[in-house]
Amino acid sequence: MSNLRIAVQKSGRLNEDSMALLKDIGISIDNGKDQLKASAKGFPVEVFYLRNGDIPQYLKDGVVDAAIIGENVLIEKGEGINVVEKLGFSSCRVCIAVPKDADYNGVKDLDGTRIATSYPNTVQQYLEKNGITANLHIINGSVEIAPNIGLADAICDIVSSGSTLFKNNLKEVETILTSEAVLAVSPVLSEEKQAILDTFQFRIQSVLKGRNSKYVLLNAPNDKLDAIISLLPGMKSPTVLPLAQEGWSSVHSVIPKNDFWKIIEGLKANGAQGILVCPIEKMVL
Repeated sequence: MSNLRIAVQKSGRLNEDSMALLKDIGISIDNGKDQLKASAKGFPVEVFYLRNGDIPQYLKDGVVDAAIIGENVLIEKGEGINVVEKLGFSSCRVCIAVPKDADYNGVKDLDGTRIATSYPNTVQQYLEKNGITANLHIINGSVEIAPNIGLADAICDIVSSGSTLFKNNLKEVETILTSEAVLAVSPVLSEEKQAILDTFQFRIQSVLKGRNSKYVLLNAPNDKLDAIISLLPGMKSPTVLPLAQEGWSSVHSVIPKNDFWKIIEGLKANGAQGILVCPIEKMVL
């Protein structure tokens, strides 16, 4: 059987998050320092460590079969490449920023300006959508310095915390798109590789469902049991077991992480006691 060739970013936060995900799905990577290709233990996969901006072309050419990559890079360079799974980490946004002291009242103020960016296709589409004409200066790296040296009036770049903009006396004025890591697939994937990818994606989905859920155990008064159960979505339905103390039951269920506090507050309001919340490593449905 051939190995599935997976590309990940060579370094940085996306690399760290990607390797953590591979570890969580049971794939052990044996790679040395500065190694650009590594085999895996426990799964038929090879990992390629590549520059993020090069990965879309490698996917198109079939050099790699799939990739964990920033969605923003695919939007800029990955036309025709399918995203099969959003991974929920390495979130960022592509933003337009101007000097802090600039008088900015809206997107129309960008008309006729000079914008420095590493994302010319993304910016051009945004400008055209808003009927704006601007001069784009394509810069690879250190985009934030462009207004300070008189090269541009504004920039467009990825933003995570905004600290880099702050340090360079810039302010965010427009958000073009939000992005996260995704699993993308080559358009020339063979049937044999697709079968391996299906298993790979199944493992990822099990980990992501676990990360996005919490296991909850609680004691519920029987006269409030129906109200408490109605608050718990579970996977099919909550597990309900009688307690030794008459009139009480133990309820076990799974709740979405994003709705955690809302659900817990509802449970408390309906008389639930002894609520225990546990992380879920993986969840297979």
